[in-house]
Amino acid sequence: MTRDQLLDLFRRSGALLDGHFRLSSGLHSTGYLQCALVLSRPEDAEVIGRALGSRVRALGATVVLSPALGGVVIGHEVGRALGVRALFAERQDGALTLRRGFTLAPGDRVLVVEDVLTTGGSTRETMQVARASGARVVGVASIVDRGGGVVRFDVPFESLVAVDLPTYQPDECPLCAKGLPAVKPGSRAATE
Repeated sequence: MTRDQLLDLFRRSGALLDGHFRLSSGLHSTGYLQCALVLSRPEDAEVIGRALGSRVRALGATVVLSPALGGVVIGHEVGRALGVRALFAERQDGALTLRRGFTLAPGDRVLVVEDVLTTGGSTRETMQVARASGARVVGVASIVDRGGGVVRFDVPFESLVAVDLPTYQPDECPLCAKGLPAVKPGSRAATE
């Protein structure tokens, strides 16, 4: 899947948004990629999962682990593409944890899969969940890298597309300075 093909899927589904957004990272932005809209079409989710899975197959993951809620669908599709279990970590008392009977073992080779990577905070937290279980994290993957190429991990990282949408600290946001209200889209909109 090429960059243009992926961005076309975002455009056709209305998932490439312009406005004033408060991201889960706390940063503000003039653009937002609503992966849930693209992934709501099973055929598109499967194609994206296969494309991302092909980029990370050589890592030899035995389990995919994603943060809920944004990473659940793409994690499942990458797991399907790789033929491995797809688990998710979810927040309990403010911290990501394994629930619902999900477990990882010391022999598991975990691939952490996200929808969009901005600062890497949720990804690192998910990596810690895997490591706390004794599993080995072998890589990180996302559909979109909007981290500007500066986010680094101690394992290989792959994404299908890097998108340069500007982000701002809230106190430096030009849209806030104009008095424009910020919208909180995404999976943590109701909890923050």
